[in-house]
Amino acid sequence: MPTSPVLVLGARGKTGRRVAARLDQLGHPFRGASRSGGTRFDFADRDTWKPALSGAGAVYLVPMTESVPAAAVEEFLAVAAGSGVRRVVLLSARPAADAGGAADRHQEPVELAVRATELDWTILRPSWFAQNFSEFMFLEPLLAGELALPTGEGREAFVDADDIADVAVAALTGDGHAGEVYELSGPEALSFRTAVGMIAEAAGRRIRYTPLEPAEFTAGLTAQGMPPEGADLVTELLVNIRDGAGEHISDGVRRALGRDPRSFADYVKATAAAGVWNG
Repeated sequence: MPTSPVLVLGARGKTGRRVAARLDQLGHPFRGASRSGGTRFDFADRDTWKPALSGAGAVYLVPMTESVPAAAVEEFLAVAAGSGVRRVVLLSARPAADAGGAADRHQEPVELAVRATELDWTILRPSWFAQNFSEFMFLEPLLAGELALPTGEGREAFVDADDIADVAVAALTGDGHAGEVYELSGPEALSFRTAVGMIAEAAGRRIRYTPLEPAEFTAGLTAQGMPPEGADLVTELLVNIRDGAGEHISDGVRRALGRDPRSFADYVKATAAAGVWNG
């Protein structure tokens, strides 16, 4: 096991903070980096790169905005290798069922940059996070009593962010993961109607799921202030679920950890017990 620190990019995010917490529990040295707080790091500010990388032996690589170009990632990896980094774990995204999906267009160049490096690399491709229902875009609508999305009755194999962090830490600190691409999902694919029903029952509240037409959903996002290109991307990703892109059950968690992924039901039970959906 390498003993030099792990640089955790996006250390305040859903997976980054979980990766940092696990490294801390293991007693493994790490350096949490973000645009604000802890070690400062910004892909747009190259002056932050070398100080963040100093002494690091591995990097948890999270392109912290969708606008980070692959060329910047490629340059960063060259600086990382020159700074003594030996290992990189990339948080990517599970591709859509058709090769023209939005996730492919955004992620493939970054993945290619990682694959081209001489570092020992591992790529994580998770499905939609279960935690989107409790920590991000779906939480406020759930608290308001209605989640309206352009996902129809399509199903998604939601993955628990704790599983992503477990796989990331295994790849950052252990052997046998170099050159692996782990597609990560939960053990079953669920419709949003079913997922919302499970949350409502566990929370003891009335919460409904309403399918929306894509144009109506996009208009709602832009009315809330989201830039049009961002609204179009989010809508496209959700429509991909409607069209069946999220149904595939992946074996990445078992391949990486030797165990099954956590179920959405277990996530709901733990989250409801914490009172997250009680408002």
